[in-house]
This record gives sequence, structure tokens and C-alpha cells, in this order.
Amino acid sequence: MAVKIYYDKDADLNLLKGKKVAIIGYGIQGRGQGLNLRDSGVDVLVSELQGTPNYDMAIKDGFKPVSAADAAKQADIIQILTQDHLQAEIYEKHIAPNLKAGKALCFSHGFNIHFKYIKPASNIDVFMVAPKGPGSLVRSQFVEGGGVPCLVAVQQNPSGKALKIGLAYAKAIGGTRAGVIETTFKEETETDLFGEQAVLCGGLSELITAGFDTLVEAGYQPEMAYFECLHEVKLIVDAMFVSGISGMYKRVSDTAEYGGYSRGPRVITKSTRKEMKKILKEVVNGKFAKEWIGENRKGRPNFKKMRATCEKHKIENVGERLRKMMDFINKK
Repeated sequence: MAVKIYYDKDADLNLLKGKKVAIIGYGIQGRGQGLNLRDSGVDVLVSELQGTPNYDMAIKDGFKPVSAADAAKQADIIQILTQDHLQAEIYEKHIAPNLKAGKALCFSHGFNIHFKYIKPASNIDVFMVAPKGPGSLVRSQFVEGGGVPCLVAVQQNPSGKALKIGLAYAKAIGGTRAGVIETTFKEETETDLFGEQAVLCGGLSELITAGFDTLVEAGYQPEMAYFECLHEVKLIVDAMFVSGISGMYKRVSDTAEYGGYSRGPRVITKSTRKEMKKILKEVVNGKFAKEWIGENRKGRPNFKKMRATCEKHKIENVGERLRKMMDFINKK
């Protein structure tokens, strides 16, 4: 089935006229979306906890933050942008009691809807607008006249207008300038979690660390190991970002290209691919979601332990020292 991609001509901002949009959570994504919505002429209300840096930032940006309950009571569209593990409790305590027919819930990640930690009433529209980039990029691209590609999905549509409202929202944050791909809550959630775990965060960081350890254990200087296994990753990723994998290979030496083709499959083996399928299965069947919610309810003991282990690894100490030598990093 051909993918559906929507652009500016497919979205009507007038559908948001007379509607109030609440941004629950003024973090990086909340700020980017909130400012873009406001600049597009949308009536925006922000909810954030008083006394937090995000609350102060909202004040600085000209908003007057209110409680989540007040935001849900006043708004027609409620965009929930707090962290995944907090959303269900915020929804049950503060948002659900203030919902009524004709209102809509918006998300930028499908975790809580797909795994049913949030179960909206059937008379509420539920849709997703998920920028494929951090909120800072959503904002900077919008200001420069561009946009970040987005995903749009509809879970509940009692009004019959959920997709059109979602596209209007996407247009208001700049998404339709770049293109908005139609998907489902299921597809977005499962691919997002798998990508984070197997490739982007888990897979890549473990590969880098394993390469660093291999060189250091073989007697090479940690500084050399850092440059070869971590520092230069950006060069390769940037090339892939612009030109794809085959394009990246055209930008490196023939020696590097041949080494990549011939040795890469010895690192990412059939066993590795089998484990990736196992990880995907744990995402799809809800095992990971249940584990993560349970971890938070217990006070994050494993999470804190793993974070501490990561921070104490030798690659972090070496990297911190070497990065201080690089003015081009420090300026950023």
C-alpha cells in the first residue's frame, strides 16, 4: 500500500480557528510546538508545574501556565507532552474528569494509547502528530521558514474530523512544509521503541563501547580508541543522513568501504539479528512497556544503576577530557 504524505495544500489552518489548544508539559517538545502554534495564530494554553525550570521558561516566553486540570477544562484540543511514564496518572487525575464530547486528545508518541495505559472515552477524538525531530529543531526550522517531517495517526474519530484537525495541527507547527506521513498509533509506537532500543540508543552505544573496550584491552591508548570508535561516528552518521548508506560509502576511502562490507556482517551476525527480532517481539507484545512502567513504580532501581554504570565507564572520562580540547564542540 502506497504511503500517504500530506503537505501544506492538504491542511486547513482555519479548522483551528476558535479552538484553544492546551500543551501539557512545556519541555523541549512542548516549547517548540507551543511557540509554533502561537506564531501560526492558534490560541495556546500551557500547563506546567510551578517552580520548575520549564514553568519559568513558559513565563519567559509569554505564557501564563495553569494546572493540567484547568488546561483540560478550558481547551478544545489537549496535547499531552509529558514523559511517557507520567502521562497515565496525569490523564486519570487531571485531564479525564474535564473532558467532554467534542474535545480531542493529541499525542506525539503513541505509547500510552497503544498499550492502553490511557483509555479515553469513545466520544473523544484521539490523534497523533509526531515530529521526527527534537522540539528545538521543530522550532528552529519553523522560524527559518521550513519544517520537520511529522507523522499523523488517528485512533478515535467520533467527530469525523480527527484527521483534518490533526493535519491542521501539523501545519501549525510547520510539519506540512516538509511532509506529514500517515501511520497508526501501533506502527509509530512499535517502530519508535524498537529503533531506540536496537539501533539508535541501545545498539549504537553498545557497539561504540565494545569497540572502545576492544582497543583499550589490546593495549592501545584510550584517546585513540575514543577518536576511532566514538568521535568519528558523527562523520559517518552525517554522511548517511544526507546521502543514505550507499552514499556514505562513496564518501569514505575504498579501504574503509571494503572493510565495512566485508567485516560489518561479522559484527552484526545472524545471532544479533535474531536478538533484534526478540527485542521487537517484546515491544509488540507489551513486555517492554509493562517492564518500564513497573520500573518507574518501584522508583527506578535498575534504571538508576544502569545510568550510574554508564557514567562511570572509562570512555566517559576520556571523552570529557578530549571534548574540552575541541572549541568547535564547546561553542555549540
